[in-house]
Amino acid sequence: MSNLGTAQNPLRAAIVGSGPSGFYAAEALLESKQTVLVDMFERLASPFGLVRSGVAPDHPKLKEPIRVYQQIAESPQFRFLGNVTVGRDISVEELKGCYHAVIFACGAETDRKLGIPGEHLAGSHAATEFVGWYNGHPDYRDLVFDLSHETAVVIGQGNVAVDVCRILCKTVDELRHTDIAGHALEVLAQSRIRDVYMIGRRGPAQAKFTHQELRELGELADCDPILVADDLELNPASREELADRHNRASSKSYEVLQAFAARPAPTRHRRCHIQFLKSPKALKGEGRLERVVLVRNCLEGEPSQQVARETGEVEELACGVLFRSIGYRGAAIPGVPFDDRRGVIPNQDGRIIDGQNVVPGLYVTGWIKRGPTGIIGTNRADSVATVASLLADLPHLPAGAKSGAGGLTALLQNRTVRVVSYADWQKIDAAEVRRGAAAGKPREKFTSVEGMLKVIVDSE
Repeated sequence: MSNLGTAQNPLRAAIVGSGPSGFYAAEALLESKQTVLVDMFERLASPFGLVRSGVAPDHPKLKEPIRVYQQIAESPQFRFLGNVTVGRDISVEELKGCYHAVIFACGAETDRKLGIPGEHLAGSHAATEFVGWYNGHPDYRDLVFDLSHETAVVIGQGNVAVDVCRILCKTVDELRHTDIAGHALEVLAQSRIRDVYMIGRRGPAQAKFTHQELRELGELADCDPILVADDLELNPASREELADRHNRASSKSYEVLQAFAARPAPTRHRRCHIQFLKSPKALKGEGRLERVVLVRNCLEGEPSQQVARETGEVEELACGVLFRSIGYRGAAIPGVPFDDRRGVIPNQDGRIIDGQNVVPGLYVTGWIKRGPTGIIGTNRADSVATVASLLADLPHLPAGAKSGAGGLTALLQNRTVRVVSYADWQKIDAAEVRRGAAAGKPREKFTSVEGMLKVIVDSE
């Protein structure tokens, strides 16, 4: 009988990715009845994934799960290895040689494209780029967003789209005391944008934003939400959707939209226009974006299964910058099966599969497992389910002792990879908080890995 998972032969598990799904997987492993040693690998020098770099800076309460992750990271059975990219600095095969099981929790790091002519034009961006930029993510810190035009367009109607609209529409004073990146605050202070259009291909009953996020667009200091009452007219199928007691969230959002439509004429400096049943057909401009071609849609199908069909009615909207916010997708990792159509790692109950065959010892959780759905807390149940599959497989995993991170130390040193430990991260964290205090902010993030590593070197 296998003694794997005992004090004499601990289960050594590697987790690739340090966002919510990764930490919840670590929590489930550490709270299991088995003796487990968890090593978490992160390509950045900072942990916490989208909670750090995806949650809007003016939503500090949504970052509170970090406190739970900090407690997990302080477990003596947990080790953080930042600034290590799996698939580049170390291979998946090398990981498998040092661990009994590897869980991929690397999220959905890229975005979906519109797939229309002109999408390549300067001024056309992914919302993920803009969010990463204003949150100080090292991958996006050097991007340039030209906000010298009066009109911006956001394609999509989920919470990320609302975040982008809100950041574009807020005054600098509303953002000044958040942890927004300093470079972003400087650019936003010079913004000439007056009108922001948030456009969705389906109707108000199908919009994906939550009513809490939507309501904030009506609470800004110098921006009015604009919505034409006629755009809230619903077809019978949409009325049936909103009447469904299981669809209370959409019903609440619809009530917020009705309140916006009933507001008096706008008087503020900026306006956020919310429009439905339109899709972008093309982006046009000489060398850079100047206008977007929109086609009006109608809805067809049964309740909760309606699809948008083009009517042929076309209009053009002048704009200088556009953000597509139509969903995230995962990126392939060398050595791991990947479903390019869905943008996820194929799996059965969290067990990675290659074709129809389970790949022994490899597991997946989070957005890279199921696609970009749910909120931060949704990942806990998902990770618990994956860990349950892993623990059920213990009798079938190779029971020989594994070296864990110790077996990778010399290899990483030879490849000149400066591994960032959790203690190192705590030094970076403290330095960011000190920098923020000087500016009246919760923190001022380091936006480059080099800057983070310098903090560690200077403290040694």
